[in-house]
Amino acid sequence: MAGPALPVRTARLLLRPHRPEDLDRLLEVYGDPDVCRYIPLGPWDRAEAETQLAARVRRTDYRGDPGLLGLVIDLDGVMVGDVVLFPVQGEPDTAEIGWALHPQHTGHGYAEEAARALLDLAFDHYGLHRVVAHVDARNVRSSRLCARLGMRLEGRHRQAHWARGEWCDFEVHAVLAQDRPAEGAPCSTSSSSP
Repeated sequence: MAGPALPVRTARLLLRPHRPEDLDRLLEVYGDPDVCRYIPLGPWDRAEAETQLAARVRRTDYRGDPGLLGLVIDLDGVMVGDVVLFPVQGEPDTAEIGWALHPQHTGHGYAEEAARALLDLAFDHYGLHRVVAHVDARNVRSSRLCARLGMRLEGRHRQAHWARGEWCDFEVHAVLAQDRPAEGAPCSTSSSSP
C-alpha cells in the first residue's frame, strides 16, 4: 500500500511532513517546558531538536520505513505543532496517536482538527482497527480532546510511568474504526470507570 497523499488539508490547516527548515520552530515548541510537561521527551536543547528532526523527516508513511507517520500542523505557513501515528508493539492493526501544540496556539481547536484528520488516515487509508492514546492523567486538556475525538476512556493505570522524577498515572483512551461518528455527528463521550 502506498503512503497517503501528502500534504493533507483540513478546513484551516495543512498537515505536511517535517522539513529541515522546521528546526528552529520545532525547538521552540519542544524546548518549552509547558509543552513537554506531560510527554516523555523534553524539554529539548538544540542538539536534541536536530536529532529528533533528522528522524521526523523520514516519518511519512505508517506502513513504510520507519513505520511512523508524523506530520507538522501548519497554520498559514507557521508550524504550530505536530501529530504522530505509530504502531503499538504486539497489537496488529492498532496504532497510537499523539499531538503537541505550541502554547500560543492552544484553545483554537487546531489539535482536534489535526488529530481528527490523522484518525481519518488511520482508518480510511491504512485500514486500522483501533487507535489509542496514552495520556498522562494530569493532562486534562488532552483527556478532553480524546473525548471530543470519540475516544473512550478504557482505563487508568496508577503510577505506571516515571516522568520527571515522579511516578505518574496514565489513561488509555481508544476508538475503534466501527465506532467513529459520521461526519458532523456528535462524538460519543461514554467511558468506563477508571
